[in-house]
Amino acid sequence: MERTAGAGGGADKVLSMREAVAAFVHDGDTVSLEGFTHLIPTAAGHEIIRQGRRDLTVVRMTADIVVDQMLAAGCVTRLVSSFVGNSSAGSLGELRRRIEHADPEPLVFEEYSHYGMVCRYLAGAQRLPFHPLRSYAGSDLPSVNPGIRKVTSPYPAADGSTEEIYVVPPVHPDVTFIHAQRADRRGNTQIWGLTGVQAEAVYAAEKAVVVVEELVADEVIRADPNRTLVPAHAVDAVVLCPRGAHPSFAQGYYDRDNAFYRAWSAISKDPARLRAWLEEWVYGTADHAAYVAKLGEEFWAGLAVGEAPSGSVDYGRRL
Repeated sequence: MERTAGAGGGADKVLSMREAVAAFVHDGDTVSLEGFTHLIPTAAGHEIIRQGRRDLTVVRMTADIVVDQMLAAGCVTRLVSSFVGNSSAGSLGELRRRIEHADPEPLVFEEYSHYGMVCRYLAGAQRLPFHPLRSYAGSDLPSVNPGIRKVTSPYPAADGSTEEIYVVPPVHPDVTFIHAQRADRRGNTQIWGLTGVQAEAVYAAEKAVVVVEELVADEVIRADPNRTLVPAHAVDAVVLCPRGAHPSFAQGYYDRDNAFYRAWSAISKDPARLRAWLEEWVYGTADHAAYVAKLGEEFWAGLAVGEAPSGSVDYGRRL
């Protein structure tokens, strides 16, 4: 499978979130939502819920609140992950009900370690048939996940013996969504602060949508090229969606909403309360701008961050 960018590297790829989800997410798809604690594509998950997508396989290393919400909305039948939890603030009620009690219906859960998921994305991005890793030795994960297998190394071990090594399969999402600080209209995307496997998840996918806090001019991107984590040729759509990572944070734009994380365990523990939350905050808002407005400017002022500029560098040029 060749990685293709539908609009081309030089085209204007800006779409609304509604347009991007309608174009790139279909019932039965495998959807990656990546961002590690920071820059979680929550608004993308909410729009998938609004559009009523069904039978999705969600691939997310750290399955957290947005996955819990998509499960409660009936979007997800299979989860591929290496961590499930409410980001050190509690539990995910809907996910636990489905895994532990098949309530209201079962969830197929495919579990890997964090590094196992990194290797799956790397294999997908590089179009490899599998990726080797040593860290499953002594683990019980291979006993519960038949996707983790052993192969015979074609090279001898240090002592000359034949070596059996664990491998994981590639992952090829139909579409990957990531959130980022900024991009130009063609999709050259810049991220700073805490990163995860965003670039690998983009390259592993058939299509990629980048959701950003800010659209900037080409010269802004060119002024700081080493911050470009995802280049335009790998991007199919760019969505401007300020504050779209809430309740997670966007370095330099707004802080993490710790109060929401603490509140979520109680909300998700009660199925009726969880569905009422979805009705009010997702189905009851036309889009993420309405969600942001509903929270109010006083709320956002409480998540404001101060300036901490990073110094400029001199790249030099030929004389």
